[in-house]
Amino acid sequence: MIPLIDLQDSQLDRTNGPLAHACESWGFFYLIGHDITHAEQAEVLAVARNFFNQDAIVKNRIRRTETNSWGYFDAELTKNQPDWKEILDIGPETISGPLAGSFPQWPPEPEFKLCVDGFQTKQHNLAMALMGAIVKTISPEPIPQDAFADHSSFIRLNFYPPCPDPVAETDTLVPSKGKLGISHHTDAGAVTVLLQDSQPGLQVYNGARWQTLTPPDGALIINVGDIVQVWSNDRYVAPTHRVLADSAQTRLSLPYFLNPSYEYSYAPLNTDAPKYAAINWGEFRAKRSAGDYADLGTEVQITDYLLDRVQTDR
Repeated sequence: MIPLIDLQDSQLDRTNGPLAHACESWGFFYLIGHDITHAEQAEVLAVARNFFNQDAIVKNRIRRTETNSWGYFDAELTKNQPDWKEILDIGPETISGPLAGSFPQWPPEPEFKLCVDGFQTKQHNLAMALMGAIVKTISPEPIPQDAFADHSSFIRLNFYPPCPDPVAETDTLVPSKGKLGISHHTDAGAVTVLLQDSQPGLQVYNGARWQTLTPPDGALIINVGDIVQVWSNDRYVAPTHRVLADSAQTRLSLPYFLNPSYEYSYAPLNTDAPKYAAINWGEFRAKRSAGDYADLGTEVQITDYLLDRVQTDR
């Protein structure tokens, strides 16, 4: 069963506490005890739905391009396969680094920015608190403050329309036919904070089978990403997950991806036997983003930076 974590738990950040257990056994957990109210959740989901319910010509006025990674898009790839979804990514204006020239494209309605910007601020604060607690479970030393001072985090609004040929709910890691909302993957960043509507669809691969996440009312879904896997030297494995498409129902989800600054390089913490070479986030993010936008070959993975592999390649 997916763990349920209370953010107010005084034992949260212990080395063998509930958070460590959740990260080690699942990489996913439901979070309660946070400050995002039911009313705030309902409001932001309604605002997101109103955006996606517009005509395509309206949504495409703020379409993502090769030179601007932020905006509306309906042709993203995961594992080189087209996703059955529409997205709106909103991230920071970027002057340098792999996404230089990118700037947020907001829908013109002022209430949209007011609501979504306020919601992502709460998601960010929550993600930072969780990241700090997770790091305490694996290292006595905190992450340097400057690693996230100029962070590259962003909010994504996902909309999954009805699909004429959805993948059946099976235990197969890679289905042989049908379409998925998002194919199996791990999140590249540190921590993801997700709000979804009442329609299920998100699945995690655990125990050699796919298991659907259905959080309690008001709870958020949290998962760790590749950066936490590297920090923990594989103690915490970034969970493989996917999103099912549905033949009749739509679905909304709003993940916030906590990412460091592009200059930051991450490596295993508190160990004399690291499994990974240092990974520069800017380099990794550029390769992953390019692969999501167009089919550019095999998607980059943190396993490409395993010391055994790096030393062999050299």
